[in-house]
Amino acid sequence: MITDCDVVVVGAGVAGLAAAAAVRAAGRSCVLIEASGRIGGRALTTTPPGFGGAWFDHGATWLHAAERNPLVGIAEAAGETVIDSDKHRNWRLQIGERAATPAEAAGFEAFRERFEAVVRPRARAEPDIAFAEAMAPLRDDPWAATVELWEAAQIAAADPVRFSLRDWDINDLDGGNRIVEGGIGAFIARRLGPAAGAVSLETRAERIDWAGPIRVETNRGTIRAEAAIVTVSTGVLGRIAFAPALPDAHQAALDGLPMGLLTKIAIPAVSADRLGLPDNISLRRQAVRGVPMMSFMAWPFGRPYLQGFVGGPAAWALAKEGAAATADFALAQVRALLGADATRSLGAPLVTGWAGDANFLGSYAYATVGNAGARGALGTPFADGRMIIAGEAVCTDGLAGTLGGAWLNGVQAARNAIAALRAAPQG
Repeated sequence: MITDCDVVVVGAGVAGLAAAAAVRAAGRSCVLIEASGRIGGRALTTTPPGFGGAWFDHGATWLHAAERNPLVGIAEAAGETVIDSDKHRNWRLQIGERAATPAEAAGFEAFRERFEAVVRPRARAEPDIAFAEAMAPLRDDPWAATVELWEAAQIAAADPVRFSLRDWDINDLDGGNRIVEGGIGAFIARRLGPAAGAVSLETRAERIDWAGPIRVETNRGTIRAEAAIVTVSTGVLGRIAFAPALPDAHQAALDGLPMGLLTKIAIPAVSADRLGLPDNISLRRQAVRGVPMMSFMAWPFGRPYLQGFVGGPAAWALAKEGAAATADFALAQVRALLGADATRSLGAPLVTGWAGDANFLGSYAYATVGNAGARGALGTPFADGRMIIAGEAVCTDGLAGTLGGAWLNGVQAARNAIAALRAAPQG
């Protein structure tokens, strides 16, 4: 079966939905395909069994940089309940099983100031270096490993030894954080999906021929188009056969943007015991260099589970061991934070599986040392502007790795594709 259209969009995550909606709004025909059986990409909300009917976001959780995130306005205009997470979220810093003393907490804040004074200027100097290398002058401080773990492995889902310091600086998020009641994944499916129009699910792009008119060969037939917008993750992009091969500059950029991993673990309560913790409290433990650690958020907005995060190399290592090993690790981390009896009132952990999901192969992309410019390079249209790679990985506005960045990038990709069609010679 062969389908013809003006623009084919590959991937129905947030960038793909945004691109398809913009193409169709411009009056151009569009075919939107998605390899999985759902839309939303790395934003997925479910109501897991054993969680008392509570929802859980497996991937994206917050709308970051709220003041410039277009999805906040879309949600509010649609009448969604948008909650300022920062107003309700509290933090507890721990050393082992105990809370840090006021003096220790002050020491942590003093280190944050020292970190900013040393690392931020270095990020804007030449040459680019690894995040871990930039931390070297600070390693005498007992809080250095904590900040390195938090900034690189957890927030950026990156390997600190490979992570570009400049990429960290460019994409270090500012502004507020919002959540959408009922889950961000559900919001995207409910509000963004209809605007994007029809989507062909379980349709995997296997080969893209861009030498002449675009031909996308899938497991369900071939799509012919004048332009293509490809929004899959960088982990999946390398598995699509391009003919001709990607231009050298694009391939080099792709090689410099590996997928990071942030695994989320939700551990439900099985009794009324809430471990002496209030709702919306984030627990961060002083890290020890070389020792894998997690952070947790307890009972988010009253939902009866602990939400845990492990990122970077530790997350990849645990993913290789399997979900059961990751669940055991998470329970051990709870005991290390809250005491040996803490897990008696908790049920079986739910472990997210982004690492092994063939449709994603990770959480979001980070740039390796020397490749902070790879995002812009990979997102540069080629084939006379008719081939465009889009998504969170190619954001150059400081919103890489975020839903807001993916949405904005998808809209811009659609504009670029439409401009290329208008400029093309008429046959």
